[in-house]
Amino acid sequence: MSHDTGKIPSATWRSVPATVWTLGFVSLLMDVSSELIHSLLPVFLTSVVGASAADVGLIEGIAEATAAVAKVFSGAFSDRIGKRKLLVGLGYGLSAVTKPIFPLAGTAWEVLAARFVDRVGKGIRDAPRDALIADITPPAVRGAGYGIRQALDTVGAFVGPLSAVALMTLYAGNFRAVFWWALLPASLAVLLIVIGVREPAGTRATARRGWPVRKEELKRMPAAFWVVIAIGVVFALARFSEAFLLLKAQAEGLALALIPLVLVWMNLVYAITATPAGILSDKIGRVYVLLCGLGALLVADLALAFIPGLGGVVIGVGLWGLYLGFSQGSLSALVADTAPEDLRGTAFGLFNLVTGGALLAASVVAGWLWSEFGPTATFSAGAVFSGLAILIVAVGIKARY
Repeated sequence: MSHDTGKIPSATWRSVPATVWTLGFVSLLMDVSSELIHSLLPVFLTSVVGASAADVGLIEGIAEATAAVAKVFSGAFSDRIGKRKLLVGLGYGLSAVTKPIFPLAGTAWEVLAARFVDRVGKGIRDAPRDALIADITPPAVRGAGYGIRQALDTVGAFVGPLSAVALMTLYAGNFRAVFWWALLPASLAVLLIVIGVREPAGTRATARRGWPVRKEELKRMPAAFWVVIAIGVVFALARFSEAFLLLKAQAEGLALALIPLVLVWMNLVYAITATPAGILSDKIGRVYVLLCGLGALLVADLALAFIPGLGGVVIGVGLWGLYLGFSQGSLSALVADTAPEDLRGTAFGLFNLVTGGALLAASVVAGWLWSEFGPTATFSAGAVFSGLAILIVAVGIKARY
């Protein structure tokens, strides 16, 4: 998608504001906490609690859809009050206080309740945080800014599973003892928000009452923004929950204590590629970077579906991480590129609502396919959706640009 890349061709990451880096480290700490739990959760659900693969898909889908709905309200509310940090802190705080529920849970429904509340916290914080990054980052380095935050977030997403492996070894496979350690980095994340995040003094507030997203505001969103929404939906349908990567590794015989290494590998690739992909999107355009990501997802699904053994898992999961690195920061930058300045929170909320609904549908279908036909059917369907996504995005570029 065309956009103004500005006049800063060589010093991109150095021009990214300090608050973006701070938000990145906050994300890192919270992801250490979350992935310490989530890297073990699908196996905990199926082997300890007695849930099915379909239950895992439903729990993950509902969790992500919950976050998506909450983002609409928090994003719009942050536009209204002109204070994004308050909502960012509230969201991270809510996620932190849910961490003790996981080690205490005895049923799948209790895990669902914990994931629900945790994702409400994520929903409250994400849209205001992404809008705050857009508020403070120069347009010429916007892709780099989102890439840096995403990369730091993803460092946490592989440190968390690595910690889970070490703790599972230390506690001889005791899931609940491991889960208690998630409280420490979550608490540090909240503290860092309080002392380290600075908000620009001139953030524009919009004085209004009633429903947070109004018809006249939707009409102000340019056509390019709705194209971004459509692209986001296509990407969400092509990608289901990463929980199925863990189940695939377990099905191929990976020891329970080593299951978190799946997410370590995925997020290592993700972290390495996110910032370069964001910088590249500043230079050549976001959509071309996104197409590269979709290509990686297509090959990842094919590897997971048809290459037997743990070798297929290693290849597929690595390519899945490459897809995430090339897509997530670029999608956020596209939203910031196309939304009106005073409606950025609303725009991120809408984007996440629609794409979260698509991810819910994809995860539920993936869980059903797995339960009825096995993992090959699940990843084959993902490959089909990825191929369709490439065609849709490529045709969309040709038609619009």
